[in-house]
Amino acid sequence: MSEDFSDWVGRSEEHVDVLEPSRSNAMTASVGVVTGFEAGDVVPLLHHWLYFWNVQPPQGLGSDGHPAKGGFLPPVPLPRRMWAGGRLKFHQPLHFGETVTRTSTILKVQAKSGKSGQLVFVTVEHRLVGESGLAVTEEQDLVYREAAAPGSITGPEGDGPEPQSTFHRTIHPDEVMLFRYSALTMNGHRIHYDLPYARDEEAYPGLVVQGPFQATCLVAMAQRELGGALATFDFRGTSPAFSGSALHVCGENTEDGISVWTEQGGAKCMTASATAP
Repeated sequence: MSEDFSDWVGRSEEHVDVLEPSRSNAMTASVGVVTGFEAGDVVPLLHHWLYFWNVQPPQGLGSDGHPAKGGFLPPVPLPRRMWAGGRLKFHQPLHFGETVTRTSTILKVQAKSGKSGQLVFVTVEHRLVGESGLAVTEEQDLVYREAAAPGSITGPEGDGPEPQSTFHRTIHPDEVMLFRYSALTMNGHRIHYDLPYARDEEAYPGLVVQGPFQATCLVAMAQRELGGALATFDFRGTSPAFSGSALHVCGENTEDGISVWTEQGGAKCMTASATAP
């Protein structure tokens, strides 16, 4: 790829939001867990993704439903973009009712060539500062890809075998669950709620389960099994998960902490690791 996006490295933007609890209560209800979070309660890990919406008018959107390229993020010409993974450090808890500032900076733009063609990776750092100081440091890896050939992406054939893990829970993502999570995070990417678009434009066999949704399920399992707060959480998407098939959230303890992953049809979809303080 001949385009030079080095001018985007170092670009920064800032958003301020109040972490009101209703979004987190709606998030947990969407997966069947009733919570009653109130102002002053600790915000569950990764629920900060429910805030800092980037709401654009219709003319500010791309054909995929994302904000149009060329604003904060570089105008990479490849048509498919997704959240590939990330790394987080938790310095102190956030609390509902806090006013939080998120400062985002582009750290790296790197073009690569893989088996699936041209790729461009963009790494963005987010620093979340609450009323008591720095709370979360996060790096997000975004990947831009070439168009997929029809039929090149396959989904699971049935629910697959029972996961081989120390502990696991099973989620049944359907169209309503995916729509509600997209709405709560203001994620307009049409692969999560527009089946004709997902199938005909991006060559997916079904609606795609959001990576951040999977990561949120994984971090909750890691925190529950480690028995308290987390110091770090790293995750990476390995293959897409789809609506209509059981999604297994699995984990096992390691020497350093815990290894967790999602699995569908016998294939891992996202892998992650976490450590305690």
